[in-house]
Amino acid sequence: MGALAIAGAAVYRSASATVPTGSIAEGASLADVPPPLDGAVTEEDGLLPSGATAFDEAYPGIAGLSHGLRDALQRASHDAAAADIIVLVNSGWRSAEYQDRLLQEAVSHYGSAEEAARWVASSATSAHVAGDAVDVGSYDAVDWLTANGAAYGLCQTYGNESWHFELRPEAIDHGCPAPYADPAHDPRMHG
Repeated sequence: MGALAIAGAAVYRSASATVPTGSIAEGASLADVPPPLDGAVTEEDGLLPSGATAFDEAYPGIAGLSHGLRDALQRASHDAAAADIIVLVNSGWRSAEYQDRLLQEAVSHYGSAEEAARWVASSATSAHVAGDAVDVGSYDAVDWLTANGAAYGLCQTYGNESWHFELRPEAIDHGCPAPYADPAHDPRMHG
């Protein structure tokens, strides 16, 4: 693993501390939180380097996205570039282990599994683990996708996570649905 694992762990730790993502079931307890993991999260787990875009398919975090989501994000990114907006991808596909680590850190940070559920999904319910979600970087990119994403089927899913987008193909014709307040209010997280 070497320097990549060490650098990845540093990036992972700073990103997960400042930009939480996902959710576990409402009313969850600490018993629902997976045990601690050994080792660092790496690119093989979906960790992306700073500056990654939807076109960086050599990284598992991009290659692991569903084809439809990756295609829509690439088309949107191409069009955003015409407006001098670079759509960076902070997180895309994640391994179950990576997602479990984010959940553990969220419980530690927020003090309870119930509060962590507002921000981080379990690996069983995470759209990231399924390859169905991306977290984009830069305020300009978030603003651009918020205003234009529906034309590509890209919608913000959660009111408290402006950076989190999922593919909703019906949005192309009907607009994006209203976002859930937070992941704890998303019925998909309770399955």
